[in-house]
Amino acid sequence: MTSDATHAFVQCFQIVRSIFQRKGKLQALKRYSFRFWCCTCRLTMKKTKTSSRDTKKSALALEEEPDAPGQTEGDSKDGAETGGQISPYHSFGDAEVADFRKNLLSWYDKCKRDLPWRKLAVDETDLNKRAYAVWVSEIMLQQTQVSTVIAYYNAWMKKWPTLQDLSKASLEEVNQLWAGLGYYSRGKRLHAGAQKVVSEFRGHMPRTAVELQKLLPGVGRYTAGAIASIAYGQVTGVVDGNVVRVLCRARAIGADSGSPAVTDRLWHLANALVDPSRPGDFNQALMELGAMVCTPKAALCQECPIKSLCRAYGRVEKEFGSSVQRLTGKCSTKSNQVTDIEECVTKGQQCSLCLPPKEMWDSTLGVANFPRKSSKKQSRVEQTLTCVSKRQRKSGEPEYLIVQRPSSGLLAGMWEFPSLLLEADLSLKKQEQVLCERLSGLTRGVTSTTDLHYVGEVVHIFSHIHQTYLVYSLSVEEDENIPLKQEETELQPSQWVTRDEFHASAVSTAMKKVLKAYESKISGMKDPTKGTKRKRGHKTDEKSSPSPQHKPEVDRQLTLNKFFKPVIRK
Repeated sequence: MTSDATHAFVQCFQIVRSIFQRKGKLQALKRYSFRFWCCTCRLTMKKTKTSSRDTKKSALALEEEPDAPGQTEGDSKDGAETGGQISPYHSFGDAEVADFRKNLLSWYDKCKRDLPWRKLAVDETDLNKRAYAVWVSEIMLQQTQVSTVIAYYNAWMKKWPTLQDLSKASLEEVNQLWAGLGYYSRGKRLHAGAQKVVSEFRGHMPRTAVELQKLLPGVGRYTAGAIASIAYGQVTGVVDGNVVRVLCRARAIGADSGSPAVTDRLWHLANALVDPSRPGDFNQALMELGAMVCTPKAALCQECPIKSLCRAYGRVEKEFGSSVQRLTGKCSTKSNQVTDIEECVTKGQQCSLCLPPKEMWDSTLGVANFPRKSSKKQSRVEQTLTCVSKRQRKSGEPEYLIVQRPSSGLLAGMWEFPSLLLEADLSLKKQEQVLCERLSGLTRGVTSTTDLHYVGEVVHIFSHIHQTYLVYSLSVEEDENIPLKQEETELQPSQWVTRDEFHASAVSTAMKKVLKAYESKISGMKDPTKGTKRKRGHKTDEKSSPSPQHKPEVDRQLTLNKFFKPVIRK
């Protein structure tokens, strides 16, 4: 029964009811009302059964269709690998692929950012130089924002414009330029890779994604694909964090995006989508879309060039339409619940790519329901004692003692203030003594715990470590007749540097925060770095501790009178 017929039926009942009421035939009215109710129920049930039967037929037809759009031999293979089945719902049909390429590249040509590595990739005619320029940019961009990378990239290419130039540099120089960019092993592997290309391949970069990944240290599948497609024009896809987000939303892939099954599927989709005529531009456009439009939160869906092909966006729009119908009273008898099962159909098995049953669609998230990631491993918590040792030169500015970290491990080869990782089974006092012994070996005199002055705490978050530095200071008297001689000790390399030399050295961001905390402390200002309060039980320098009688005004609770001027009575 159509909505118009239902409306006419209801009007007819209202007319008959008014006639019976005027004539006082209440019993007849009750019988008529009961019959009307029964008739309405039968019509509703009939309509529901018909709708359900049509849905089952369409689902069965979709299951039995052998050549569904976008389904290939690779799709069935992927399904076997995942232990489940891959529905065409998570694939692209031929027409969709064509529209995806056209819309994305058109948007990219109009909206792409002007970035230095893109200009080099276009203007440079030498393939080796072009590949090197792309390689440097891709390594720097890993886990790092574009805005941060630009200055480092320009400085790097100015200092080492070719592979040969980089291969001649020392690791110390590389670390010095990389300082502050984070993930310092990237620079080390890039340096080692350049030396390998020059020494083993006579300066010729590998020409395919497979060779790049196989032969160059620190080059994985994504970086190899990016270099091959952008520098050489090889038709191969790329999958990074931005691409994962775009593809998971476009094809409503709700399974754990870090799982091998989903990773394989995403690479399959990326390789199927890449435009054979402009592979480099297409891959950059896909990553640009994820970075600028299809962002992790607050995605700009209305500006997205592929929103008409996006499953997640379509689902949001469908839910919105259903909500409008409910509010306007035009909701149909068919269930308004929007689920993947309506469109993603597999042969009697749970789809291995859909949202898991225990983590269903959350309407409040919208497209941000995708991708889904497994919970991160909790960061390791560490505390480190570190000491800013300062000596005042008679003929110049003050200098600070820094030491070099081991050549492997966290912050390999970087410079830092003398530090000591706290051990849980030793008391703080005992470990302060150990730090003093180490400082005594690095300086010319004997250092005791009474010479140390507590500065505060500096918190720095590494990718897998929550590090808290307990910062101390030590003043060392100058004795030019007894200089520091590294060759006479078996300790790690060390040197005295000025403030400017410190910032120009290969020091991490964490150490720059430590120096900033120290300078703020000695200048009498409150340390701007978070987490600089001393924990209970720690021995503090009484001179540097604020007196309870002179508690800063900011720590006091304000009263109502603080907000009004006093009234002067005449």
